[in-house]
Amino acid sequence: MSRAVELGLLRRAPAQPGAVREVIVPPSARRLSTLSRIDYGDAFLLRASSAHGRTGEQWARAILEDAPIATRSALLLGWSSLGLRLSPARSDRYVLGWRVMASAPDFALLAAGSHLGLRAQLLFKRQRRALLFCALLRQQNAVARAAWAAVEPVHRQVVPYVLEQAIRRERH
Repeated sequence: MSRAVELGLLRRAPAQPGAVREVIVPPSARRLSTLSRIDYGDAFLLRASSAHGRTGEQWARAILEDAPIATRSALLLGWSSLGLRLSPARSDRYVLGWRVMASAPDFALLAAGSHLGLRAQLLFKRQRRALLFCALLRQQNAVARAAWAAVEPVHRQVVPYVLEQAIRRERH
């Protein structure tokens, strides 16, 4: 049984086959990052006809903060396993503990650092009829690389599920 199933994140079928697909991290997304170096990056495209109905930050909040409590708890548990330092405060400057580094109508860039030597950024970038989600990491040492290697398979299963869950909530 995968760790994502153990955490209760993959019990239901996706909202719609093909609603989320993994894509190559576009150069435009890399340019929005403030990391001095990107050691790992992945990107997922969420088909959403209403993508332009929300700002990048509103999408980030809808996906992360509006997720069911079980999903939010599982995400926080996963992030804590990486040693990410997240804010407990809910405010305009944070999205589910991630600091808002940049927010513009078309995108939001969230950031968190880890005592393990990991710097992480989440990018939510709206596009025509879609939302691009990117996870970008700088791994500063062997401990950070090992921690990410242990979490990456779960991350690649959970991200599409969380994105599909958000679009399902939007449709209802």
